[in-house]
Amino acid sequence: MSAAFPAARLRRTRASAWSRAMVAETVLTPSNLIWPLFIAEGEGVEEPIASLPGVSRWSVDGIVARAREARELGIPCIALFPNTPRELRTEDAGEALNPDNLICRAIRAVKAAVPEVGILTDVALDPYTAHGHDGIVDERGYVMNDVTSAILVEQALVQAEAGADIVAPSDMMDGRVGAIRHALEQRGHCNVQIMAYAAKYASAFYGPFRDAVGSRGLLKGDKKSYQMDYANAEEALREVAMDLAEGADTVMVKPGLPYLDIVRRVKERFEVPVFAYQVSGEYAMIEASVAAGAGERDALVLETLTAFRRAGCSGVLTYHAPHAARLLAR
Repeated sequence: MSAAFPAARLRRTRASAWSRAMVAETVLTPSNLIWPLFIAEGEGVEEPIASLPGVSRWSVDGIVARAREARELGIPCIALFPNTPRELRTEDAGEALNPDNLICRAIRAVKAAVPEVGILTDVALDPYTAHGHDGIVDERGYVMNDVTSAILVEQALVQAEAGADIVAPSDMMDGRVGAIRHALEQRGHCNVQIMAYAAKYASAFYGPFRDAVGSRGLLKGDKKSYQMDYANAEEALREVAMDLAEGADTVMVKPGLPYLDIVRRVKERFEVPVFAYQVSGEYAMIEASVAAGAGERDALVLETLTAFRRAGCSGVLTYHAPHAARLLAR
């Protein structure tokens, strides 16, 4: 039983900065950050993304420069997302399997220049389909699970063979993690990790991301038949359990801050590394708040990222990664 006031004054340990630091229960460091980056065709290209202030698409040479920046800042891993040209987007997402596609060229370039920085790659078909869905659709527009899963396996292999360290299936097809794990083992990629987007919700927070990868204007319908209903929590635990049983090394909850309850439940139930994606809409809201004078960027960034760690995250994918790393180095 705790002592009563005034023998117990909880403010005593908060009175000084040194004391607050000494008793802090949660620590945030640059090693807890993953930096998502968008790739564009060309050379010497930087394309600012209007709905993501401060974020750009970069040509492969720019991605290499960002990887060097990550190394200098102590950010251990970057996540790559391509903006595939419209003329290469097809109904069957064939460009996803091209070993010389945009993401594979970026992987090879980064690994040649900055091999010590980890590379996480997105395994999903929405950057490659003409209709903007994460898989192959039938005549009714329904995303077909098993047909899609077979293509995702080949996509993951193409990325692993280019040098990806972590393949991250974000598509939410049933059974794809097991199929990818089996294929990686068969091809000798036994150390390539799988970070499963295990609890990915059909969310209104993804809009700026779709601008960044060029799929917003293409998407027909919604993704509610394969991404999770945001009303559900128990279902998230079933999704995580299945992905872990199939061979996922780590799992992700997406979006981030509105789903910290899911992060906590996953961490407590499974005791595995859990990651969250502070998605584009969350980033954009912080930046809009700063632009409106309603909040201060440094404080908002550090508080939100610490909240992810407090909830149980091993790491966070965040567009604020370089800014946060610089703040943490002070």
